[in-house]
Amino acid sequence: MRIGILGSGLMGAKLGTIFARVGHEVTFSYSHSDAKLERLAREAGGRARAGTPADAARHAETLLLAVHWSRVDDVLKKAGNVSGKVIVSCSLPMNAGDTALVVAHKSSGAERLARKRPKARVVSAFNTVPSEVLFSVFAGARGGGGGGGGTQPSLVYCGDDKKAKVVAAQLISDAGFEPVDAGPLRIARYTEPFALLVAQLAYEGDRGPALAYRFEWREEITR
Repeated sequence: MRIGILGSGLMGAKLGTIFARVGHEVTFSYSHSDAKLERLAREAGGRARAGTPADAARHAETLLLAVHWSRVDDVLKKAGNVSGKVIVSCSLPMNAGDTALVVAHKSSGAERLARKRPKARVVSAFNTVPSEVLFSVFAGARGGGGGGGGTQPSLVYCGDDKKAKVVAAQLISDAGFEPVDAGPLRIARYTEPFALLVAQLAYEGDRGPALAYRFEWREEITR
């Protein structure tokens, strides 16, 4: 797969590195420093390189959107035409102070993104897991350990476009997780607030709780 990373911060850098190491062609873009992009590409190895958002969009079939919500419009403008591209969004629609969601309840950041670029194929994934665990899960899966404890962790994704969901599931699997289809894109209205809750609990420091969670689905038949 040819993957463009739009936003090479913590999440984008780690996922881009993982994708490069499983054999995908990766372009890192959108950082405060060109030197950082070059370093990321060098350390990722494989077919990784540094470039601009326009380079990433031009050469890639799939784009990982991993920027702060306040920078989404800027990075999309710099990327240019993304028609037909799969956009895997892991950006939460946070305010400038990162204290609250600015899109919630009746919509989601993923749905807002789909409206911004209606000709792209938008899917939401990767935002319900802290970036700090990505390398350990990937290493565990590669070593046969499934991220520790003999259990492969699951990761949910949602979207309306079938092609985008197939791509997201493949990338989730490549990262060492079990992909779980949570349904249509509107499900991001629930996964995004959940992701914020997980982040708030996980980053409380030494005084914070040990955190584990799981999803359960129950189907009801109505007559």
